[in-house]
Amino acid sequence: MTERTLKQRIHDGDPLHIGWASLAMSQAHIADRRGDETWDLVFVDAQHAAFSEADLVAFCQRANALGVPALLRIRHPRLAFLAGNYADLGPLGILVPLVETPATVSDALEGFYYPPLGRRSWGPAYGYGRADIQDREAYAAWWNEHGILALQIETVEAVSNVRALVQPGVDVLLFGSNDLSFSLAACPEGPFDSIEACWQYVVGETAGAGVRVAVGMLPYGRFDRSER
Repeated sequence: MTERTLKQRIHDGDPLHIGWASLAMSQAHIADRRGDETWDLVFVDAQHAAFSEADLVAFCQRANALGVPALLRIRHPRLAFLAGNYADLGPLGILVPLVETPATVSDALEGFYYPPLGRRSWGPAYGYGRADIQDREAYAAWWNEHGILALQIETVEAVSNVRALVQPGVDVLLFGSNDLSFSLAACPEGPFDSIEACWQYVVGETAGAGVRVAVGMLPYGRFDRSER
């Protein structure tokens, strides 16, 4: 029997553990932070932290040496069309923050996946798994079956529109409690009175939609519940 990919395990609702590290951490520091835990992915942030593409390449190489692929949160939802460019630099997963519209999701999907699923341009110089697969068509097919695209739900608008955001090719929804709290406070007469109510609504609206909902306050941590 062929071993399931991480992408498949995420969709199947298996327990998911996303660690956290910064781009500046050495390989030893990442290993110490992980300790005896098993990380499926390691979250690294370009949205609220100092970031350079060279640093991302080096970080992914250090994380990959530990057997932990990176999940990169990109700088802004308006840069979702650059999902493939970021993926060329080494992460296995891309997380688009503050997603609110189907157009943003469409941009991410087109940039993230190679044809025929998307429109990603060829050139994964440091792409995850690229060293083991030299053939262009073989690597593109491999990526489309392994790459992980995540959206971060952080506003009342995103929660309300979540069913329209869940397009084929989106693997997992993650939450951001801080910005969601700001949004709830700005909408006191809105349909949701708590973060928990937002979670429940998202889980209900996406039932059967083929996407994993990782319920939690942050986009990293342990997600043992199998809402999908």
